[in-house]
Amino acid sequence: MKALQLSRLAALTAAAALPIALAAPASAATAVTFDCQANAPIVGPQHVSLNQDTDVTAPATVAPGAAFDIVIDPAPNTVPAEVSGNKVKNINTFALKIPIPANSSYVGADLTGGSGLGSTPPAISVANGVATLSFPGPIAGGSTFELPTVTAHLTAGSSGTIETKLAGTSYSDPGLTFNAVASTIIGDLTAPTACFPNPSPVFTTTTIG
Repeated sequence: MKALQLSRLAALTAAAALPIALAAPASAATAVTFDCQANAPIVGPQHVSLNQDTDVTAPATVAPGAAFDIVIDPAPNTVPAEVSGNKVKNINTFALKIPIPANSSYVGADLTGGSGLGSTPPAISVANGVATLSFPGPIAGGSTFELPTVTAHLTAGSSGTIETKLAGTSYSDPGLTFNAVASTIIGDLTAPTACFPNPSPVFTTTTIG
């Protein structure tokens, strides 16, 4: 488990990924930097970054048409209690997008563990080739939380390679979104925040064959 490092805003985290396979596993411990823009009312857009180290394990090879798993166990994290002199009340409405890798098909996913995420458990939904891990929260400022372990069950295609990545290419095409609520001298402000991995690493590569 690697420690998540948060910048100055109520930046959340997460990341994603997808171990069981037919051959020796290919593991990757990758540092991901999320480029985030918080659209705070009155104050205007605020740019922040969020760094996360993530261990991802996938099979090095898989037979055509075979079933396999990819898994991630996110590290614990602590929401900042204060940002720029303003108290962070909470972060909420979290969504992290994980593309279903090319040359594979989605079968299902399991979520295990996780803590401090609010009364509604996280869930995964899949649409248009993208899996989204989401939960409403809230997570109070200054508190510690841990995202659940995600195990994605996939089926290999007929040939090629299968790459594990995160979604998101820009603020308008984010891979991670959440709301940050802060107490200020003019009252509570809610800043919808959009993030994307910059650069966007390939966590693992599995060869079909």
